[in-house]
Amino acid sequence: MNKTIRRASVFALLLVLALLARATWVQFYDGQALADDKDNRRNAIATYADPLGNIIVAGNAITGSARTGSSSDLAYKRTYTDGKLYAAVTGYASQSYAPTQLEGIYTDLLDGTDSGLKTVMDTVTGKRAAPGNVVTTIDPAVQKAAYHALGDKKGAAVAMDPTTGKILAVVSTPSYDPSTLTDADTAGTAWKKLTKDPDKPLTNRALRQPLPPGSTFKLVVASAALENGLYSSVDEKTASPSPYTLPGTVTKLRNESASAPCEDASIRVALEYSCNTVFAKMAVDLGQDKVKAMAEKFGFNDEKQDIPVRAYPSVYPSDMDKSSTALTGIGQYDVTATPLQMAMVSAAIANNGKLVSPHMVSETTDSGGDVVHNYDATTTQQIVSSRTAQQLQSAMQSVITDGTGTNAKIAGVTVGGKTGTAQHGVNNDQSPYAWFTSYGKSDSTGKEIAVAVVVEQSDAARSEISGNGLAAPVAKAVMKAALL
Repeated sequence: MNKTIRRASVFALLLVLALLARATWVQFYDGQALADDKDNRRNAIATYADPLGNIIVAGNAITGSARTGSSSDLAYKRTYTDGKLYAAVTGYASQSYAPTQLEGIYTDLLDGTDSGLKTVMDTVTGKRAAPGNVVTTIDPAVQKAAYHALGDKKGAAVAMDPTTGKILAVVSTPSYDPSTLTDADTAGTAWKKLTKDPDKPLTNRALRQPLPPGSTFKLVVASAALENGLYSSVDEKTASPSPYTLPGTVTKLRNESASAPCEDASIRVALEYSCNTVFAKMAVDLGQDKVKAMAEKFGFNDEKQDIPVRAYPSVYPSDMDKSSTALTGIGQYDVTATPLQMAMVSAAIANNGKLVSPHMVSETTDSGGDVVHNYDATTTQQIVSSRTAQQLQSAMQSVITDGTGTNAKIAGVTVGGKTGTAQHGVNNDQSPYAWFTSYGKSDSTGKEIAVAVVVEQSDAARSEISGNGLAAPVAKAVMKAALL
């Protein structure tokens, strides 16, 4: 063999070895990454080759699967029953877009790829298991009451059982129909419409849009004052001038009503009349560290609040001067909260100071109904003492009977609550946010519920925007649905 042929043969051999090495690398190292690539059409074909498992509310599936047309290489698509009603719970499973909410969290369970679903035979053969189901804690009557009470308003509501942590309703309005996003042939048009909508219907306002909580945050400040011994009871007079000059400034903080008896008012009276001056000074007297510590016990600043959908953290800020600390005392400055967070505040107070971890999935099951994972085994934290909680329960009840929350009164139900109207925009130049957080307990059965509502925008005139006027009636409807 001459020299040229020998060199060409060696070069060809090296090329073959390189190709073999590359093929081995792709098969054993890059294979899984390529298989999992979002642009790999085979994944969608496999996912929708068979019906998906379902999301269950009160024993009934609110999702389903339907055959697609013969022109599609995807055999099935997702369907929804009462899609707009439950969109904030289910999210969507789309042939074109990444799934969200429960559909996203439990993708593997619902399409049968979850390892917990596999039988021994499935493991041996590599066959995909029959899909599982997600059983929620949602109460359809409570969900419907919240959805219909919010109506055309832009806002959200969360309801939970204070004693078990089960979330009974998660509503965000305006809503959307997840069915419009399921079919690859039509989803693009619906997606453009939804994402360009200025009202942002795809945003889950109940869990993922923290806003200034306004005066509902005064419950947290009152809790800190009682727990830290600043005041011994909700009926002890405070040292609170009216108006109150913010420390280090010449700015005078006033109350909504000049005639309200806020000067040196007790916590009970200050909650009844929502006295800004009392709680602003109370926050300064406590200091930001103590207020922050109490807020965090209730769940603020928690970046891993999973129910199991991850909620955006509600925030109590740090490193403030005293004037800013004063404003946090009335739920302004950089304080933000989700309706979930404010429902947790009322739930802990209603449950004698104990906060049971909130969750909206009770269990997951396999196709035969056997439990894969149970989520009702919750954790409980003592947020405030039972004495403090009972003091605040009494004061919150006074808000309903004698204060700013009269629109939440329900015959046969003991209701406690707190209104809030939070400033919005530069110099409050936009419509304020109307808040209401509350709990209700049936006088006959003892059954309980905690509710938080925020109304971002409505058709009401600016002068009529208040927690009592807009948010309290929504909470009332929710509590009635749950307790009567």
